[in-house]
Amino acid sequence: MLALTSSTETIYHRWRASAKLAAVSVGVFALYLIDSPALLSLAVAGVALAYLVGGWQFLVEGVRFLRPLWFFVAIVLVWHVVAGDPLTGLAVALRLVAAVGLANLVTMTTRLDDLVELVLWILSPLEKLGIRTAPIGYAMALVVRFTPVLFGKAGTLVDSWRARSARRPGWRLVMPITVTAIDDAEQVAEALRARGGFDSDP
Repeated sequence: MLALTSSTETIYHRWRASAKLAAVSVGVFALYLIDSPALLSLAVAGVALAYLVGGWQFLVEGVRFLRPLWFFVAIVLVWHVVAGDPLTGLAVALRLVAAVGLANLVTMTTRLDDLVELVLWILSPLEKLGIRTAPIGYAMALVVRFTPVLFGKAGTLVDSWRARSARRPGWRLVMPITVTAIDDAEQVAEALRARGGFDSDP
């Protein structure tokens, strides 16, 4: 399994997870109050500057983690251009990049265990209602850790296809990727059952 915490030490690594999550929450809320593409461009530049505070290598690493986002940004832009409202599309795309960039910054500078512990603390009132929050912690950890793994395996399948065929893979890789995801899920389920299911702490 992989964690998304960056090995490049930055000032943000020393901040408390609760403080970072609060700052990101305020920042994302503020982004949704802005509709001007110009102001949102400044917001994106500010997020990039926040990464640069950690050094050039940290910035490059952050951009690499955001690579899957560009596909969705392209879809948003194309959709709004076709709909005849490119400025709104630009605003939505910039807001998306800034918001996900902020969230990614927290993920890269916070240990996964600390994030899970914080989320479980936030959800602790639900325990009084009889709702078990431990599975939520497991789910969060598994999603964060296995998403990059799945993307990596999908990239390997794409490279294998390109090595054997000049045609674009497209829909042909949907089934292999799905089977890979199901196989990984079964292995994780077996490992969890071996540990006693969700009776243990995450």
